[in-house]
Amino acid sequence: MDTRKYLTAEEVSDRYRGGVSVGTLRYWRAMKVGPTFMKIGKAVLYPVEHLEAWDQKNTACRAPDRLALGSRDEE
Repeated sequence: MDTRKYLTAEEVSDRYRGGVSVGTLRYWRAMKVGPTFMKIGKAVLYPVEHLEAWDQKNTACRAPDRLALGSRDEE
């Protein structure tokens, strides 16, 4: 049995508090951008682990490597 969790497009939209609409997800699928998805028949499902990886990849407030904690040389 598959223990991975999947979300529907509606649930993904809810996950992002409506900031990403179902229509936007549909457009991204057509353009082959956005989070990874799979289709089973007509059902479109998004693996939660892939959404989490996509979140990390698209985090906008990352400190540059030289400013990251623990990477500065002590002077």
